[in-house]
Amino acid sequence: MTGVRDSELDQEHRDFQAMVRDFVEREIVPHHAGWERAGLVDREVWRRAGEVGLLGIDVPEEYGGAGVRDFRYQAIISEEIMRVGATGIGFALHNDVVAPYLLDLATEEQKRRWLPGFCSGELITAIAMTEPDAGSDLQALRTTALPDGDCYVLNGAKTFITNGIHADLVIVVARTQPGRGSRGLSLLVVERDMPGFTRGRKLEKIGMAAQDTAELFFDDVRVPAANVLGRPGRAFLHLAANLPQERLGIAAYAVAAAETAFAQTLAYCKSRTAFGQPIGAFQHVRFELAEMATELDVARTYVDRAIAEHNAGRLDAVAAAKAKWWATDVQRRVLDRCVQLHGGYGFMRETPVAKAFVDNRVHPIYGGTNEIMKEIIGRDLGV
Repeated sequence: MTGVRDSELDQEHRDFQAMVRDFVEREIVPHHAGWERAGLVDREVWRRAGEVGLLGIDVPEEYGGAGVRDFRYQAIISEEIMRVGATGIGFALHNDVVAPYLLDLATEEQKRRWLPGFCSGELITAIAMTEPDAGSDLQALRTTALPDGDCYVLNGAKTFITNGIHADLVIVVARTQPGRGSRGLSLLVVERDMPGFTRGRKLEKIGMAAQDTAELFFDDVRVPAANVLGRPGRAFLHLAANLPQERLGIAAYAVAAAETAFAQTLAYCKSRTAFGQPIGAFQHVRFELAEMATELDVARTYVDRAIAEHNAGRLDAVAAAKAKWWATDVQRRVLDRCVQLHGGYGFMRETPVAKAFVDNRVHPIYGGTNEIMKEIIGRDLGV
């Protein structure tokens, strides 16, 4: 089975898993190929997800959410979407990445203004950190938001922004106090209809054709001070506090993608024959399958433990970095080997493992590259 091990789930989780699986089969699978051809998912799938409770799992009920802070639910959603290869769906960014900022940093007025739409699917969210010349190095950000009366005047550009085209609310990391390094960054919430806020290209990637990734531009956007999220000048600390959950979500997604590809490859090796026998009967192929099964078990065990630690409030930045780089590296190796074992079919677009190979290559890159993850771990070791 793909996903969090059954031993880690209660009956409520299993019931939720069955509901999510039914939603995915009914509302996503029949349409996803068309969304890939169009280059964008239909916003209606967000509203339908909101109707059945897939958005804002951990948002309190008074704002329209389920009021359950248990990351196993978010992992189940991502894993069920990954099980069918529906890489165009941006729910994980919305639920896993943006939600903690709104829950932990927003004022009561901001929560009442934004969270009901967040949970219903009427308001799609994004977070804009990366710039054309600044990725993991947040201190190099050039986007500025300078105070002017009761507003901040926002200028700059962001790129590689997930949910960027559809987004109604974008949390923008900007420099509000030039010359103060990491202490001069703040978080501002930009809303869809603010003058001067425009979308650039919907970026063409080598995979994830339906997934919404865009350029965003800000030209003298007047953002009310009431839209500042958290404390001005403290964005670096706010980001550091929330990155572990983002990286854990990527790790869970990566393991599920690799488990799905492995199951497909195992079935292929049992049915595909060469020289009068299934190719899985050859020792080399058996060894390849044995190694992948072992690596996936080890990765799944660590990720499940990391989810439990996160639920207990004990997952730190180092443990999250370990989960992210290891799970995505295992995923990369497994997908490459699955393509190889499929032979010529592994190079065909209609083969699921070929699609997974290109769709998921980004996982060792986004959320902080795996090289940055190793830097975090190495510094913690004192080297």
